[in-house]
Amino acid sequence: MVDRVFGIVYMIIGLICLLFIVAFANKTSAFVRINVGLLLFVIALVTVPLMDVVYVKGRVGVYGGFGVTVGLVGVCGIADALVQGGVIGAAGELPERYMQATVAGTAASGVIVSLLRILTKAVYPQDADGLRKSANLYFIFSIAMMILCVVFYNVAHRLPVIKYYNDLKTQAVNEEREDKGELPPESLRSTLDIVGTVKWYGFGILIIYVVTLCIFPGYITEDVHSQLLKDWYPILLITGYNVFDLVGKSLTPVLFLDNAKVAIGACFARLLFLPLFYGCLHGPKFFRTELPVTILTCLLGLTNGYLTSLLLMLGSKTVLLQHAEIAGTVLVLFLVIGLAIGSVVSWFWII
Repeated sequence: MVDRVFGIVYMIIGLICLLFIVAFANKTSAFVRINVGLLLFVIALVTVPLMDVVYVKGRVGVYGGFGVTVGLVGVCGIADALVQGGVIGAAGELPERYMQATVAGTAASGVIVSLLRILTKAVYPQDADGLRKSANLYFIFSIAMMILCVVFYNVAHRLPVIKYYNDLKTQAVNEEREDKGELPPESLRSTLDIVGTVKWYGFGILIIYVVTLCIFPGYITEDVHSQLLKDWYPILLITGYNVFDLVGKSLTPVLFLDNAKVAIGACFARLLFLPLFYGCLHGPKFFRTELPVTILTCLLGLTNGYLTSLLLMLGSKTVLLQHAEIAGTVLVLFLVIGLAIGSVVSWFWII
């Protein structure tokens, strides 16, 4: 229940923030938004363990601490909107391989967290003290990673390749100004035009994440059980999902499907996962064993990763270079809408 509260707060606040970003993207620099978002991540991650040391002190039932934590999850939702919207938008201005690398990085983070969970479960006892040590290790690792992200992002922003494509964008804007005369500031109408251009790519991404969040992680952690693997079962399933999500997001340079209709159709075909996972609970006995659930979970991750990477790469190239940042941010908006809908539906979808 707690993880679903966190998920819904995170997604809904992130969604609201993204709506403002899309509406006022031209008013701020992606560079500034990303740095502010990274700073908010660091603040939120530092605050939780400090609160535990100073206020909670390992006690159970400290509801004030829970409320603050939920608030910090909301801060992370804002940070995610700023960072993800900015990074995907900026990657949309670069060649497709940069978008693929960016998306693969998000999947790699999931694999790292899963491996960290396996490590902590193997090392620490599964009691209150052990779980507290596990959480502290996670926060220490996450804070270090976020600080590295701040440093590396600001270094990358100064690389010649980034400056080159920023100059191309400036040149494209100037050429458009010469062709059409003095350009008016970006308006809601121009943003809506961009939304109209990328909408089907966006709907495909939305469906991807509605389906995924309906099943993962709620179904994986709460509905399936294994007498053989016991409490390792959900951890291994989540790890399998994250690994195959990374594989899927890494496949696009090798297997690039340059057909938007087929790609979007494949997104809607993923709706078949819902009855298939339902069958793993209520179907024939064989389907309720570890093997079918594991295979389906890995396929869920593989298709999630591949189609997300593919549609972000295709969608960001359907507009002119000077509009690619907004197009990328709009696609992230569709993604977060899908996450939010999937998070809410997972509350009511009782398999």
